[in-house]
Amino acid sequence: MADYRQWLNSLPEPNGVLKNLQTQGRASLANLGMPTNTLEEWRLTDLNCLQKILNLPLYKPNRDYLDEEKQKEWAQRPKNGFRLVIDSQTNPLEDINLPNGIRPLTSAEVEKLLVQRSNQYSSSRNWQVAINNATATNFLALKIEGQNLPPLELIMQSDSGAFIPTRIALIVEDKTKLNLLQVALGAANSAQSHLVEIYLGKGAELNHGLIAFGIEEANMIANLFVEQKTSSHYSFTSVQHGWSLSRLESLIVQTNGHANTTLKGLQVSSKKQQIATHSRVKFEGPQGCLEQLQKSAATDNSHCIFNGSIQVPQLAQKTNAAQLSRNLLMSNRARIDTKPELEIIADDVRCTHGATISQLQEEEVFYMRSRGITTEQATSLLLKGYCKEILDNLPVESHRWEILDKLLKSVKR
Repeated sequence: MADYRQWLNSLPEPNGVLKNLQTQGRASLANLGMPTNTLEEWRLTDLNCLQKILNLPLYKPNRDYLDEEKQKEWAQRPKNGFRLVIDSQTNPLEDINLPNGIRPLTSAEVEKLLVQRSNQYSSSRNWQVAINNATATNFLALKIEGQNLPPLELIMQSDSGAFIPTRIALIVEDKTKLNLLQVALGAANSAQSHLVEIYLGKGAELNHGLIAFGIEEANMIANLFVEQKTSSHYSFTSVQHGWSLSRLESLIVQTNGHANTTLKGLQVSSKKQQIATHSRVKFEGPQGCLEQLQKSAATDNSHCIFNGSIQVPQLAQKTNAAQLSRNLLMSNRARIDTKPELEIIADDVRCTHGATISQLQEEEVFYMRSRGITTEQATSLLLKGYCKEILDNLPVESHRWEILDKLLKSVKR
């Protein structure tokens, strides 16, 4: 605890538009202390990776990563969309001409938003939210409206030897349609904390993708909060791979029911990595729909975790929710933990869930080998089909990041 307190005391004085949140977050961290494995939500987490965050200084402005050499490691810019690069210090809108229908919130709108939402996504009990509140200084807040908007790509950049927290809010107005691709990239000996808030108006449609690719000694903790109004459609597809620790928490709330949510997730782990997804969907009105499919593939000594909670109170009659967790063990030393949860109070609902853990079918590999295909090629083909069911749901132009090729190269049977 001494190191923890020392790290808290080393943080710079609260400042900027998020000053009050920084103060609240630090008070919450002091009260909560470091997570322990005695807490149910942290029971399976590798806490040594969390501890490493305390050994990293907060990121300081450094525009070097925006030079041409660094950008060569990224996919090319979307042809029909636009890209923003996010870090914790610099202004992502500097020298950027936003397309029609997208504008930053005014100072008054930002202040109003922070006051209105502070109780909905509290840091008092959530350590991940608290650490973001305590450290984030920049706040990208956009209002989005229109039918023919270009796709938006957000690159969440990291820096070796530094901890980068980011905070983003998107207000998607009524009947607006948008494709959003969020890309989180990990650097050696780095840590990231991301908090994204999305507010969908009536009849709005958002196709949201997250590509989170790290490397060894890179850690990411991320939170997603989505509020859906009636007749809105929200689709979220996430891909996590390569991090020493990656922990994604999402909370989706259908405020008045009559909305549709689709969640597709893929986590692929190798070596000694731990990749985790914790999702919660709350129905606060009738006739809401949810389709959720979470897939994991683990090899070597790695560990995948999925915890999915669906909450259906009495007022959420005629809810239709389906959750499925499908998992692939590719090593005798790998681990997969999956825990689907249904909390149903309403009596007129249709809610299903299921979980499977299996290995690559030996007869399928044998059949391919009998046709002249090597074991390595057969494994790659089977894994490719397993992953594509999720990857095909990512927003348009996500193929630029060569996701499948990178996954297949890193996973060996």
